Amino acid sequence: MNQLLLDLARPQPQTLNNFAAGHNSELLALLTAWLQGTTAERCVYLWGVPGSGKSHLLRAVDAAATAKGEVSAYVADKAALAECLSSPLGWLAVDDVQMLGADGEVMLFSLLNRAAQGDLCLLLSGSNAPAGLEVRADVRTRIGAGLVFHVQPLSDDDKVVALRGRANERGFDLSRDVAEYLLRHGRRDLPSLMVVLDALDRYSLEVKRPVTIPLAREVLQAARDGEQ
Repeated sequence: MNQLLLDLARPQPQTLNNFAAGHNSELLALLTAWLQGTTAERCVYLWGVPGSGKSHLLRAVDAAATAKGEVSAYVADKAALAECLSSPLGWLAVDDVQMLGADGEVMLFSLLNRAAQGDLCLLLSGSNAPAGLEVRADVRTRIGAGLVFHVQPLSDDDKVVALRGRANERGFDLSRDVAEYLLRHGRRDLPSLMVVLDALDRYSLEVKRPVTIPLAREVLQAARDGEQ
């Protein structure tokens, strides 16, 4: 059981390959092309509700840019953003721009200018479309001048498909009943569901029992115990 708790505490690496696209396939294709250098975009802004996958995409692009030898960073607060002003970054992902505050918005405006001049690839996220962002007007205008995508949250059916696809990649069959049980009784965001699924697979092998609803119940109880 201790190993199970460790498995549940181990986050899944966030990549473009393990992002469940759902209705966001056009966005995923754009980000892939952007990283490959086949599009000239310099600023891309993603907006949507919490849990829709914005942070996953920002972290994934940062990791992919770093892997291809670019100087890249992911930031989510103004202190980290300040360190980027004097850094020779080629790529920067800034999460939740509406949370940066006045000083952070001044810094972001400077970085938006660098992107407009072609010196930086800038991937941003926020809670609303540019017109509804609670930031200073010049920042809002610059963000709106780039590519803007509404990140669509996954439906329950999309999550079931993603879970079963992940199980297939790991070499076991996940019934729809078990997938729906995880949705009903666990945390509903996909990253958390994937962590539980991976732990469920390892636990199944450890105790030599098939992946069933009773086994899923044990894993979810361990997850709740770990959170407490």
